[in-house]
Amino acid sequence: MHKNESLLIAASYFWSDTLNAFVFVHGPASPTLADVVMLTGLDVSSADSTHFFDTKPSAKVETRAIGGWSGYIQKYRRTGPVNIKEQTSFQNMWLDKFVFCGRSAGPTSVYLAAAERLANGGRFPLGRYLLGAAYHLLHQVTRKLLLGQSIGNLGGP
Repeated sequence: MHKNESLLIAASYFWSDTLNAFVFVHGPASPTLADVVMLTGLDVSSADSTHFFDTKPSAKVETRAIGGWSGYIQKYRRTGPVNIKEQTSFQNMWLDKFVFCGRSAGPTSVYLAAAERLANGGRFPLGRYLLGAAYHLLHQVTRKLLLGQSIGNLGGP
């Protein structure tokens, strides 16, 4: 998706880190989980009994000195039926590269526990994390603008 930096800059001038809201003449307004559902259709209401970002995954994937995304794909790509490790490594790439849009040029293991949960057929309320990432992105943009820095690639969905 094309990044409209001028629109992002204009919108961020209304963002308040103190209130975590856009401050307009008529009052504050914040993105909500209902907005996430309307814009993306993502699940926001499933029970989140385990915090998968706090748990250690049982799967191990190599992410350093692997040659970026192409090396990662070559290492974990297999022919034949898909096993849990291959599915987990794919879900990890999908979350890192396409959902949360990590800043790095290569894979990380930040989302490995979530990827393992998805590979095993589990569900989680992705909308909550996407909304949190949007709040974090707005904070980063306003901080850079206040310091007079260019926005650049902040990562994020």
